[in-house]
Amino acid sequence: MARNSNSLVNQNARDAMNRFKMETASQVGVNLKQGYNGDITAKQAGSIGGQMVKKMIESYENGIQ
Repeated sequence: MARNSNSLVNQNARDAMNRFKMETASQVGVNLKQGYNGDITAKQAGSIGGQMVKKMIESYENGIQ
């Protein structure tokens, strides 16, 4: 029983992070598609990840969790 509730929470978290990643990618000008994105450069991937971390830190500092 606990396993099912954990997978539901994990799936919701995974979906939320994917939406966050897609939104951030569009904000930094990187065209991501659903699924495999092995054609983007390391610089593009880093800019997405870096911007995501920056936003998460800002949210934490502002008390939005």
